[in-house]
Amino acid sequence: MTQLMLSGTVAFIVSVFLTPVLIRRFSAVGIGQEIREEGPKSHLRKRGTPTMGGIAIIAGIVAGYIAAHILGLVTVGSGPTASGLLVLFLTLAMGGLGFADDFIKLHMGRNLGLDKKAKLLGQLAAALIFGILILQFPNHLNITPGSTHLSFIRDLQTWDIAIGGGIIGTIIFLVFVFLVIGGWSNAVNLTDGLDGLAAGTMSLLLACYSAVCFWQFRYSCGESVVQGCYTVRDPLDVSYLAAAGLGACLGFLWWNAAPAKIFMGDTGSLALGGLVAGLSFVTRTELLMVVVGLLFVLELLSVVIQVAVFQTTGKRPFRMAPLHHHFENGGWAETTVVIRFWLLAAIFTITGFVIFYGDWLIETGLL
Repeated sequence: MTQLMLSGTVAFIVSVFLTPVLIRRFSAVGIGQEIREEGPKSHLRKRGTPTMGGIAIIAGIVAGYIAAHILGLVTVGSGPTASGLLVLFLTLAMGGLGFADDFIKLHMGRNLGLDKKAKLLGQLAAALIFGILILQFPNHLNITPGSTHLSFIRDLQTWDIAIGGGIIGTIIFLVFVFLVIGGWSNAVNLTDGLDGLAAGTMSLLLACYSAVCFWQFRYSCGESVVQGCYTVRDPLDVSYLAAAGLGACLGFLWWNAAPAKIFMGDTGSLALGGLVAGLSFVTRTELLMVVVGLLFVLELLSVVIQVAVFQTTGKRPFRMAPLHHHFENGGWAETTVVIRFWLLAAIFTITGFVIFYGDWLIETGLL
């Protein structure tokens, strides 16, 4: 528990103090956000606000994770694990892709940044490496960081994604991993459209998963095989990453709350999307993550629906997509949209954790 708290605290301190340094630096060299002309007109005043603040979020996550393990090596002699390092790899890989996109937009004068093909190839490479490696590194109980079974709160044994096994099964599984990683990174990226919206919502999600991972550690089958235990490889180590992500997002939110002094950019949103996707795989909770992060899912779905309906009927079901712009164009103040979306995110997060805890009560016979 001490390492968990240290991870979040160090991440918060690094993020909250590094962010104003980035604000001053980027403001001095004129690195500012471009605003879409077709977006809400009220956003035009934000043109020139420093971006790429996701650097502070990533730095906070890395610093928090390292700090937890420095304490762990001193006290109990435990170091990083396969699960934690793989999730950290995915976070950094997606953050690096976002950084390249932001860099091209801001330093090379290309408004669209990386083209769609380059982004797709970057996500595909990260997904392939992550997908292959999470099925490696079995521990003494032959538990690997990930599983080919679709998972809700535990692996659904009747839903093996790698149907038939072999090369075809591996390809099907890797396609699934790619879709999950791409879906979450794009969902977080689309949600990052209002001051404090993505950072605040992500803080709630990661607070929930810090608790979920720690609970899995307390009742891990790796510690003792008892009724209701969780077949996960390294839940405690993964909880450090979730806590570090929480602390880093809160530290960034200090400066990103309305009126935002800096935006996280694709550097932050893609990194956080990678973190969410990675957590869902190594905790065996891909479907539960959909409930906990339902606000992000709704933002993504609103864009998919908007594009699909417009291309087939020529009509737009929403005033503007993603979903937060629909309400903003309906007359809601930006801060009103953000606060109400935070409330919805809190409801989804609590619902997800109640489902998780309720499953444990049922599995242990306490309910």
